[in-house]
Amino acid sequence: MFGRLAEHLALVTVTLWVGGMWAVGYLVAPVLFDMLPDRMLAGRVAGRLFDFVGWFGIATAAYLLVFSAVRMRWGVLRSSVFWLLLTLLALVAAGHFGIQPLMAELKASAWPRDVMNSVMRDRFATWHGVSSVLYLIQSLLGAMLIFVLRRLFRQG
Repeated sequence: MFGRLAEHLALVTVTLWVGGMWAVGYLVAPVLFDMLPDRMLAGRVAGRLFDFVGWFGIATAAYLLVFSAVRMRWGVLRSSVFWLLLTLLALVAAGHFGIQPLMAELKASAWPRDVMNSVMRDRFATWHGVSSVLYLIQSLLGAMLIFVLRRLFRQG
């Protein structure tokens, strides 16, 4: 009973995380930049949403790594789910603790101007591009994780 409940919780949390990534990254953020006349405000709101999704992802990946380790013991090191989770966690952490603070620093350096209207524009655009590619990879790996977990839980 407890095992099935933990499996369901794992699947629900990872689905919320990945769904949140897709919704914020590919629906909400573009709409914010399209509808709000102030790009700085749109960026701040989108940044807060990305921050929330990042923290939720870190918590979810940590739960799933612990769940996998308890469930499979040392066999977890041979599991594709474990390595997929670890890769996702590393990518989320790189974006959340590396790239996002760097972009925030560039924005702060440009203040009171919009970073895209400052001498920081090219550096910010480069890091924004790196962040976008990283986010796309996370989104695709997250979708793959959902499919792998569903198949794994059906078998187990």
